[in-house]
Amino acid sequence: MYRQKTMRQWLRDGEPFIWINAGAVSISVVAVVALLLLLVVKGFGHFWPSDVLEADYTVPGETPILIIGEIVETESVALSQLHAAGISIESDRLYVDRSLVKQGNRDVTGTDFSWVIEDFVSNRRYPEKLMTVERREWGNFYGYLVAIKESGVFIGESKNAGDQWQILQQRVDRALAIQAKIKDIEKDTIGSINYKMERLRLAARGVELDEGQTVQEQEILLADIGAERAELELQYQSLQENLGNLYKAINRDSFIARTMNGSEIEIPIALIVRAYRSNSMGVFQKLAIYFDRLWEFLSDDPREANTEGGIFPAIFGTVMMVMLMAVMVTPFGVMAAVYLREYANQGLMTRIVRIAVNNLAGVPSIVYGVFGLGFFVYFLGAEIDKQLFEEALPAPTFGTPGLLWASLTLALLTLPVVIVSTEEGLSRIPRSMRESSFALGATKAETLWRIVLPMASPAMMTGLILAVARAAGEVAPLMLVGVVKLAPSLPMDGNYPYLHLDQKFMHLGFHIFDVGFQSPNVEAARPLVYATALLLVIIIALLNFGAVALRNQLREKYKSLDM
Repeated sequence: MYRQKTMRQWLRDGEPFIWINAGAVSISVVAVVALLLLLVVKGFGHFWPSDVLEADYTVPGETPILIIGEIVETESVALSQLHAAGISIESDRLYVDRSLVKQGNRDVTGTDFSWVIEDFVSNRRYPEKLMTVERREWGNFYGYLVAIKESGVFIGESKNAGDQWQILQQRVDRALAIQAKIKDIEKDTIGSINYKMERLRLAARGVELDEGQTVQEQEILLADIGAERAELELQYQSLQENLGNLYKAINRDSFIARTMNGSEIEIPIALIVRAYRSNSMGVFQKLAIYFDRLWEFLSDDPREANTEGGIFPAIFGTVMMVMLMAVMVTPFGVMAAVYLREYANQGLMTRIVRIAVNNLAGVPSIVYGVFGLGFFVYFLGAEIDKQLFEEALPAPTFGTPGLLWASLTLALLTLPVVIVSTEEGLSRIPRSMRESSFALGATKAETLWRIVLPMASPAMMTGLILAVARAAGEVAPLMLVGVVKLAPSLPMDGNYPYLHLDQKFMHLGFHIFDVGFQSPNVEAARPLVYATALLLVIIIALLNFGAVALRNQLREKYKSLDM
């Protein structure tokens, strides 16, 4: 009897619900931590220089072959599945192991990866002289260094293998230094000249379209533009000559390497990103390669259909778009909330508007993308081009998807969140605070600006945090209003007006979609999907942590006013 009463009291006090909620929170935390660990292991583990296996592979009834590559993963497969595929294995086991080998050498074998049955692999070894070469084209190369050529002539033939390897490393460092100079000239210097030439072309077109000037005035202006263009063309020719010399220098060296099928191929050193022998490297040497590859991932442009290289343009585009979106959505959301709470008559129409705002938060994001494409790009952007960029027509300036329209579209998408959060903050401010301000002679506008809004600022920051978290991960609307697969030119540079709102950009969310689902080389792209997803989570977390820190400061600052 006492035990039954205690159970009833326990249920009446609501303790089961407390434990259920605690369990739900614990499961959620464990799931999030497990997801992050998966992204870390699968993503950032990709940059570790793995040992390269060399082994004999003998399939019954086929000619034995030599396999060279990195073991990516090993899994168990049903024996019946292999028999159905025509692979004969005599075993009493139900499952056998097979491994995915990254064999590289796509220009030789036609594929980067291949599956091997572990039962057919024998004589495993890890030769110290087996090298890994990361290339700008055709992916990784695995094989042995045979000889080095300079301007088509073999060099170092009397050297031993160690000296040959040192010569290769020196030539790779030289090629990388020249490649950096070429990139600086092509992307920055020549890019700046091309941008200025285009502005001069548009300026000349504008002079021709200006009917308010006399023919003599137009001729003078066109002559000045022609002089500037001639000076830029001289600079361009000088840079082209310099580029020609650099390309001649970088294409001087190559090396001969032997592949796993015994053939020898010649590889230009200009295509090499790095070369190393992981089987002979210690932990600290591998750490140096690891951080070098990780830094390349964070700071370089993508290559090889986005499956190699870095994702810096996507990082920059994501952060820039979120910041522009925050700048746009915050004032509009706050003003709408202030009007609904402080000025509008609390009648039927106001309730309908609030219902509409709440419903907008549930509209699918792709609908916002279609609206942004139709209104911002095709209507507003086209009108801006007609009024301000007539000289560029028919080529669109703002009448095409770009950074500005993507930011505005996401600002509309997240506007309901900011409005609702700000309204909630305004409703929690005691009426006595407003009446006290009025009693001291302040107007309603002064009370709102100096008392109400500062006290409601933590709620505004909460809305902004939620808006940033949602906007940074959106992909569907951005595919229609500005995001592209590859845009190595950043929307911010040293050319006037410095921030190019009309320019298309890359985004981490779309990069994940493109690499994970549109890549022709799925196995090579999979680790980058994990790494990019983790990086997107980190960026969103950093943006939110900054906003949370600011919100906490504001909350502490105005805490005394709440008392």
